[in-house]
Amino acid sequence: MRIPRPGIVRIEEAVAPGSVANQLRKNLPEAVFEVVNKIPDGTPFDPRLLEVVEYRGRFLRQCPGTRHYLCCGYRILHIGVQCSLECTYCILQAYFNQPNLRLFGNTDEMLQLLADELASHPHELHRFGTGEFTDSLLLDPLTGLSCRLVPFFAGRSNAILELKTKTDFIDQLLDLPHGGNSIVAWSLNSPTIRKSEESRAASISERLRAARRCAEAGYKLAFHFDPLIEHPGWQAGYGDVLDRLFEAVDPGKIVYISLGAFRFMPELKSVIQARHPRSRIVYGEFIRGLDGKMRYFRDIRVELFRFMQERIHRADPDLCVYLCMEGEDIWRDVFGFSPEERGGLPSMLDRAVHERMGIAPGKP
Repeated sequence: MRIPRPGIVRIEEAVAPGSVANQLRKNLPEAVFEVVNKIPDGTPFDPRLLEVVEYRGRFLRQCPGTRHYLCCGYRILHIGVQCSLECTYCILQAYFNQPNLRLFGNTDEMLQLLADELASHPHELHRFGTGEFTDSLLLDPLTGLSCRLVPFFAGRSNAILELKTKTDFIDQLLDLPHGGNSIVAWSLNSPTIRKSEESRAASISERLRAARRCAEAGYKLAFHFDPLIEHPGWQAGYGDVLDRLFEAVDPGKIVYISLGAFRFMPELKSVIQARHPRSRIVYGEFIRGLDGKMRYFRDIRVELFRFMQERIHRADPDLCVYLCMEGEDIWRDVFGFSPEERGGLPSMLDRAVHERMGIAPGKP
């Protein structure tokens, strides 16, 4: 997979001297750099354009779950928005009012806020990730942000960092002093869905080769099968990917695997139809969920989840597998228990981090 190389980099003057801007200048000598006072939201889409702004919002955020479904307690380290991989199902198409790739250039401020947050709650385990509103590694070879984040987390006894991606851009990670505190994670799907709905992302083979290299460098791993999409031959497709996954990496190196069925805001349907007219994913059997999103009928979701968890637990019965944004009733149908019976889903994931990574902040 080729690293995207923006042809125009537009930078707000407040962050023009910063490390992100300097790394981009170093790694994109052929690009045109423009320094402006302010970049407004809603700049017309330009696939050549990368925006670097001074972010004035919340760098540290809670995962955007809802009270109707069980949330993992993941926290977002907000580094930028949008993605150029153009997966057909991507929620970002309908989520933001700025269509261009945008990075936040005031990373020193972000790291100071993060340090203060971790210091103020030293006895809690903090699970942070950067892959909620953009791909964690899409532009990382150009910005070098992981070269600051990974060593930062290496020195923390109460926090982990998860870098989630659909790329194979991991060369810059391999020699970093990660201290066992960073997880490199991949979103995976069946070969059919990868080909039809994720055509600009790395191939399944490329992702798994990258995962193996990260494991060899001492990183722990995670995998996210989200969205699981019902399609002809889905059992064979997802089963094949799981077989290849456990051939590529030792299950003992994996901290957790998440499962999430395809779901979408109603307004995303028309966006997908307009931008990706060949995609058929919005024409399945859906019902509006309690959170207002369109979801597969219950029986379809349960069938998807049961198949996946049974195949995963054949490889490692002790591996933490969890559902993303589902209710207690679906959990009981799939696993035979509710997370609330085991202290809640965040506690389940904290235990997985402790057992597989050895990280467990002491009690006050």
